[in-house]
Amino acid sequence: MDFSSTALRVLRQVADSGSFTAAAAQLGYTQSAISRQAAALERSAGAVLFERRFDGVQLTPAGLTLLRHARTILDSVAAAEQELTGSAAPTAPVRLGMFPSAGAVILPEVLTRLAATAPHITVTTREGSTPALLRALRAGSIDIAVLASRPPHRPSDGESPRLHIEPVEDTELLLGAPTTGLLSGRTEVHIDELVDAPWIAAPSTSTEPLLGVWPGLPGRPRIVHTTRDWLTKLRLVAGGFGVTTIPSRMSAVLPPGVSLLRVEGVPAEIRRILTARLPGRPGPGITDVLRAITSAD
Repeated sequence: MDFSSTALRVLRQVADSGSFTAAAAQLGYTQSAISRQAAALERSAGAVLFERRFDGVQLTPAGLTLLRHARTILDSVAAAEQELTGSAAPTAPVRLGMFPSAGAVILPEVLTRLAATAPHITVTTREGSTPALLRALRAGSIDIAVLASRPPHRPSDGESPRLHIEPVEDTELLLGAPTTGLLSGRTEVHIDELVDAPWIAAPSTSTEPLLGVWPGLPGRPRIVHTTRDWLTKLRLVAGGFGVTTIPSRMSAVLPPGVSLLRVEGVPAEIRRILTARLPGRPGPGITDVLRAITSAD
């Protein structure tokens, strides 16, 4: 078997991106070039490495096996380049992936704590959905993923080896509503009052449920605005243009005009914040970052 470093980078990027098109955009290649590299890699491996699906590309068991070795090889190549060029830095780089709202309520505290306790660590971050972050973790594009989960609180990508997952904290899902209007001055609202409410939601995908609408809401929700951006959601709520679901953890960063209400008549919706990393001994700096995440308050 003869694998070039370019082909292994293509394998890792396809695993991270979930499609040949996205991998091509990230690596600066054409899609046809990515497809040729993938085909050459499969010929060299003597096995099918990529499962072409209607919603993207996933690695086969053989592809996942090669990916584990590709991560080690590419890390070694990067380390050799640094030593040969004399560019090895004394810092410990850690790549951190987080679900969208974590950037507002967790990341600043983590970076502040690390600056005081472990200034040699350099953290870079990326935002993504749970499926995207799990792909990136498996591909070796990030070192730690901070995830939000619903019960039973163990997000699984169904691949092996199993990820090392640790709970950070539980947070209650609440309703974000304008401080003026029908719900003004309220601290709670019954689920039946929300049946005809105007909702501000994030777009759903085949791998991510509809976010922003109360789970289990009776009937079909009336969605008036769709956006992934949290600032847009909160400003729309503050302007009186709809309601949305908000984790209680975000109470400290709400703009004026937004209040949080508990939803009565249904069981409490609890979301758990988790950290995930690949199994095995964590690399330099990863333990410090994990400690900063779990101790942030």
